[in-house]
Amino acid sequence: MPEVSIHIGGRSFEVSCQPGEESFLQSAAAMLDEEAQVLSDQIGRMPEGRMLLMAGLMLADRTAATEDRVKELEAELAALKARPEPEAERIEVPVVPDAVTETLAELAARAEALAASIDEQVAEKTPEPAIQDG
Repeated sequence: MPEVSIHIGGRSFEVSCQPGEESFLQSAAAMLDEEAQVLSDQIGRMPEGRMLLMAGLMLADRTAATEDRVKELEAELAALKARPEPEAERIEVPVVPDAVTETLAELAARAEALAASIDEQVAEKTPEPAIQDG
């Protein structure tokens, strides 16, 4: 079983752990050391047992608050999942009836016929320019 040296509150401790768990132990020790450092800064030097107890309690308090927050978020997530799906938004696209399309096509054909007729009448009434030989 590996032995790991950890530092908490300015003190060193030798701790055994399962193979492969060394990094987890170091991480946990770093969190405990952070809390111990806060205590040391606020209170000053104190007995080892008391310092570890207080740092452990501070971490437990933080953990409890985190667990409460996780429960709140899980409840919120469950409520969101339980809500019915919103109804799809209905979008209506106007369709031009065939009768209107046919009427417009007929009107366009009449307009073109009138334009052609006018062009013919203008062409008949307009004298052709005289070509002068030079």
